[in-house]
Amino acid sequence: MIEISLNGERRPVDDGSTLAALVEALGHSPAALVTAVNGDFVPRAQRQDCRLRNGDVITTFQPITGG
Repeated sequence: MIEISLNGERRPVDDGSTLAALVEALGHSPAALVTAVNGDFVPRAQRQDCRLRNGDVITTFQPITGG
C-alpha cells in the first residue's frame, strides 16, 4: 500500500496502481473527469501508463462545457 492525496484527502491505494485504475475505482466514466498528478495534466490516453507513487497529489475535476 501507498498513500496519495486525492483532491486534498489522503487515500491509500495499492502499490503499482495506475491513474486509470483510480478513476475507475471512483466510479466515474473516464471521459467525465480531468486529471492531474502533482500539478501536471494527464490526458485520458496516458492514464493507464501513469503509475501512482507514494505521496503523489492527484486532482480530479469535471470539465466545464457550454458557451
